[in-house]
Amino acid sequence: MSTTRDYYEILGLSKDATESEIKKAYRKLAMQYHPDKNKDDDAEEKFKEISEAYAVLSDTEKREQYDRFGHAGIDGRYSQEDIFRNADFGGFEDLGDIFGSIFGGGFGGFGGFGGGQRRQGPSRGSDLRYDLSITLEQAATGVDTTINVPRAENCETCSGTGAKAGTTPKVCSTCRGSGQVTQARNTPFGRFMSTSTCNACHGQGEIIEEPCPACKGTGKIKKVRKISVKVPKGADNGIRLKIRGEGEEGSPGAPSGDLYVVIHVEPHDKFQRIGNDILYEQPISFSMAALGGDVMVPTLHGKVKMNIKAGTQTHSILRLKGKGMPHLHGHSHGDQLVKLIVKTPTKLTGEQKELLQKFQQLEGGADIKNPKGGKGIFGKMKGAFEAGI
Repeated sequence: MSTTRDYYEILGLSKDATESEIKKAYRKLAMQYHPDKNKDDDAEEKFKEISEAYAVLSDTEKREQYDRFGHAGIDGRYSQEDIFRNADFGGFEDLGDIFGSIFGGGFGGFGGFGGGQRRQGPSRGSDLRYDLSITLEQAATGVDTTINVPRAENCETCSGTGAKAGTTPKVCSTCRGSGQVTQARNTPFGRFMSTSTCNACHGQGEIIEEPCPACKGTGKIKKVRKISVKVPKGADNGIRLKIRGEGEEGSPGAPSGDLYVVIHVEPHDKFQRIGNDILYEQPISFSMAALGGDVMVPTLHGKVKMNIKAGTQTHSILRLKGKGMPHLHGHSHGDQLVKLIVKTPTKLTGEQKELLQKFQQLEGGADIKNPKGGKGIFGKMKGAFEAGI
């Protein structure tokens, strides 16, 4: 599912809404439009819409992407299943727990959400984030690299059970293996079944009497893994590369989380990136600007000969087609914009001064040594450059 409406508008919030305001707005709307309570034809679609908005805005990273890029920053990245499975609902396990938090326990009155006992079961591993810095040259050509990722993995000694080898966890006597306890509760909406996580086994349904000495009963150990990462051509700041299954390992029988590699392109001492174009400042001499000629210009793809026309003014911009950054996932390139900076000579030999004086006289200007005749060529040049010509 994907919506084109503004997520803040859907929840009736301003863009500077706090986390608690987002959660409060979602709770209210979820109760109002839940299809088991609201029989309007459009209730189900509205419920899905507000759930999608909450899934994005309640997640700090997704909200940042949405605030920066709008729907383009998240569209196509999450399926409806992902929204309900991976969205951070502020510590709620599922929709039953969301409603349960409103009534003080699991919500058993509408469509069976949370109704009856259910064991938590194997839990998926957590997703991880890794920030990778690359050079502008690497962003232009793409790069294959290896990163070291610290993560939690299942203990090899106990195979992730947390129990000492040769022992077996016992069924929890409090919840009888369900991982949850259920109580009946009277509310203004009627009688509901309140379901909560069992405190004795923490929702696992089992009690470990003899913990594994290697992991101390947690079932997890910390390891650093080398992960290969392929950065595509045209990568820019903030893009995320998803590597499936390289996050933290889940509990036995559950899938691992994913690894998200966030790209950061380091600033360059010569080139400035503007979208897929590259800006470069090329200094040229006064004589080159006046007479024209060829100059070798560095690019991300090697040096290129560029022709300077006679009479070129400082700050003129020339374009080198196709010498910019490659388009991400495309076959074309941006351009390199070359900004010409005419350098005014500051130290002249006697011969150079004499030649410039002759040139000035040929132009019809006053002699450089005669201040009454005008500014002279250097004064004119200084004034021109200060004016940004």
